Amino acid sequence: MREVARPEDADRRLLSLDVFRGLTVAAMVLVNNPGTWRAVYGPLRHADWHGWTPTDLIFPFFLFIVGVAIPFGLGRRLDADHARGQVVQKVLWRGLVIFLLGLVLHAISSMDLATIRIPGVLQRIAVCYLVASVVFLFFGRGAQLLIAAVALLAYWTALILIPVPGFGAGDLGKEGNLAAWIDRSVLGAHIWRVGRVYDPEGILSTIPAIATTLFGVLTGQWLRGASVSAAIAGRLLLSGVAGVVIGLVWGRWFPINKSLWTSSYAVFTAGAALLALAACYWLIEIKRSRWWTGPFRILGVNALAVFFLSTLLAILLARISILGSDGRPHSLQAVLFDALFAPWAPPAAASLAWAIANVALWLALLWPFSRRGVRLTV
Repeated sequence: MREVARPEDADRRLLSLDVFRGLTVAAMVLVNNPGTWRAVYGPLRHADWHGWTPTDLIFPFFLFIVGVAIPFGLGRRLDADHARGQVVQKVLWRGLVIFLLGLVLHAISSMDLATIRIPGVLQRIAVCYLVASVVFLFFGRGAQLLIAAVALLAYWTALILIPVPGFGAGDLGKEGNLAAWIDRSVLGAHIWRVGRVYDPEGILSTIPAIATTLFGVLTGQWLRGASVSAAIAGRLLLSGVAGVVIGLVWGRWFPINKSLWTSSYAVFTAGAALLALAACYWLIEIKRSRWWTGPFRILGVNALAVFFLSTLLAILLARISILGSDGRPHSLQAVLFDALFAPWAPPAAASLAWAIANVALWLALLWPFSRRGVRLTV
């Protein structure tokens, strides 16, 4: 997971994309690591089911960015006359490593192989990266857009029209929807432990998540093939507005839902990602406002490592138990939070302070690597 940056790499990277990725992974760490889940501000929680909060934008933003980066990374290999077969082998290997890292986190979290969760965030990233990369390597832009559109329409049709045993067709509840039924039928106990009813990164809902990634691929090809200009920022802005509007309108018939990754959610969040990227692009590439970008660039070029290591640390802090002053075992996280954060602020503010400290910790640990031109990557 170690890579030394070459001098010419700086010229090949789009700083606004790295910063957008860094902002996204910082948000990921922030919302995944509260001091206590009993006290979290509303915008830092996921919507219970239908609807969305700012937190529900983070994962699709990351997948969109994965897609944007594909033409930059794989396109350079093709430009260097690497055979497509060789590139596919590298994509397969990277996807496998990311998938296995996700399984490692689940194994550490719960050692019971009979119930270990198979889907997950890193697993979904791996599958979406793999499929979107292969589509990029073997199909043109028109076909890429068509594949994304067909995936979203087919998913919508399937969830509305295919009957689920015991529930019928069109049930979009937590237990009665087609995606949840497939997860239970295929994966059994190897799904999200909360209720064992559905998995938010399940099998069928990965199809529209792939479409999210392909929207990023299309954007990446556009950015890579154009010179930096205010016109590009304007087009990103207009495309983002169109995506948000289409997603909101579609949501009247197929509700925006992160756990189901509904088609309206995929389009809406892709539009929101385009708006966020447009803002970063305009500030950084056009206005040359870069004084604030350093920390987010560091997080952005080490995004997968930050997510994996921060999740690993959270699991270990939760699993390590020590005796508290009351003589009962408490997780190490609870002990540290109660001693260092809880006494100084109201519960939700203290919980947020712990999360911010997590982001600062990983930034501090990565800063020396950045100064030496080293990136931790897969």
